[in-house]
Amino acid sequence: MRKTSPQSNVIVPPLASPASVYVEIAGVGKAYGVGAGKLVALEDINLCLRQGEFVSIVGPSGCGKSTLVKCVAGLEKVTTGVIRIQDQIIEGPPKNLGMVFQRDVLADWRNVLDNVLLVSEFRRRDRRMSENRARELLDLFGLSESLHRYPWELSGGMRQRAAICRALVDDPEFLLMDEPFGALDAMTRDQLNVELQRIWLNSRKTVLFITHGIAEAVFLSDRVVMMSRNPGRVIETIDIDLPRPRHLSIRETSTFGAYVSRVRKLFMSLGILKDE
Repeated sequence: MRKTSPQSNVIVPPLASPASVYVEIAGVGKAYGVGAGKLVALEDINLCLRQGEFVSIVGPSGCGKSTLVKCVAGLEKVTTGVIRIQDQIIEGPPKNLGMVFQRDVLADWRNVLDNVLLVSEFRRRDRRMSENRARELLDLFGLSESLHRYPWELSGGMRQRAAICRALVDDPEFLLMDEPFGALDAMTRDQLNVELQRIWLNSRKTVLFITHGIAEAVFLSDRVVMMSRNPGRVIETIDIDLPRPRHLSIRETSTFGAYVSRVRKLFMSLGILKDE
C-alpha cells in the first residue's frame, strides 16, 4: 500500500528494501518553476544505499548530481517521490549526516582546529570530547602541526583535509560528498582518494560520493551510478568487484580499465562523451 507524507502531501512509495538498506530514494523528481518556465532537474530517480556502502554518482555537468545531494541532505524538497534514511522520510537535514563540498568553505577568521569544531558548536556538543576527536582526525590527516594555522596559510589539499575532518568530527553515520576533490591537482587528489578509502574502511560509514571522475569513482566505490541529463535520471548502476584495500597501482590493471571503459563507452553511446 502506498502512503502519504503528512508534511509534504506527496505520494510515498512503499518500502522496497530489507533492513540493511540505509538510504532509499524512491521515484524522486525535482522541478523548478511552473508552466513554460518549468525546469525538470531530476526525473524518477530510484536508488538504494546499503548500510556501510560506498556509492559514487557520475554524470555530465547539469545532470542534477548536486541537486540530488541537496535533496538527500534535506536542503531541497523533492517535487515527487520520497527519500528515506533508516526508514524515516527526510523533511529536513538529518542529525546523523556529515557533508563535504567541492569548496572547503572554511571560515577565514577561525584557525584549523576551530574550523573543524564549528559543526560541533552548532550542535552544542561537549567541547572537550569534540576537541579530542578533532585532534585525532587532524593527526590522521597529517594536520597535527597546523592546528592553529588559518585557512589562508594552507594549501588546497590541506584545506580540503580540514573540511573532511569537520564533516567527520561528530562521527556521522552517513557522509555526503559533493565533488570534494574536483578543484585539486591530480597528485593531491590521488592522495586524498587513498586517505578517504582508509577512513571508510575503518569506519564503514554509508557514503554517497559525487564526482566527474570515472576512474576516481571506480577506485573508491562499491557501486557506480551513472546519470544522464535533460532531465537528470539514472541510466545504469555498476557493481565494482575489486579487492580492498585498493592501491593506486590497481588503476593499471586490466580489470580496473574494463570498468572505466564500460562507463565511458555508455556515456559515448548516449552522446555525452565524444571520441574525436
